[in-house]
Amino acid sequence: MELELLLRVLLRRWWLVLLPVVIVVALTLPQFLNQGSAVSGGYLVRFQYSAAQETSNLPNRDGDFQDVWLASEYLVNAFTDWVRGSAFRAELAQLLGTGIDLAPLAISANNARSVGVVEMQHPDASALEQIVMASIEVMSERSAAYFPQLGGESAEIAILDAPIVVPLAPSLPNRFLPFIQWGLAVLVGIMLSILAHYFDPILRDASELERMGIRPLAHVPRQR
Repeated sequence: MELELLLRVLLRRWWLVLLPVVIVVALTLPQFLNQGSAVSGGYLVRFQYSAAQETSNLPNRDGDFQDVWLASEYLVNAFTDWVRGSAFRAELAQLLGTGIDLAPLAISANNARSVGVVEMQHPDASALEQIVMASIEVMSERSAAYFPQLGGESAEIAILDAPIVVPLAPSLPNRFLPFIQWGLAVLVGIMLSILAHYFDPILRDASELERMGIRPLAHVPRQR
């Protein structure tokens, strides 16, 4: 009986159920249809590099080059921490100027297998292209200012793969967010219909009189 009453209330005030749904769909549909950076949250670029001290700063030596390889590994380790730090970001800001917003830039780096890997994320693709080029320039020309063991000369940097900016895949919450918003709009519409019924003083059928303890004496049929 209660379910029948609820269905009757919703059918009687269907427009109140539909109103918030229409508003929310109108606001979220462009975002749902857009598969670009507004949904994905930005773009990603990744590149690998190797680093070594300038050959002019290497000591005269005979035999194998095991310690040269070890020094390169240590240098990549140091670069990994440098790239993730605030000093590197300050160098980028100085090089790029005020035209590029670095606030949303996310940088991660690691040095697995003695090869450096840098990943950067930014909501703007063209800005990210400029940032990655500036990053390679800073790594190639400014390392001597941060690593005295390089002997006053910047390290040699070799980029092992060309950095390519790609869009990020939408995260799981972003994929289902419009459906969640539409579902909440339906719930809001149902609540509005129930509230409107609760505050409505008009009696529309005999069942409402019976719930008030009043027994109807007769029914007037509708004209067809």
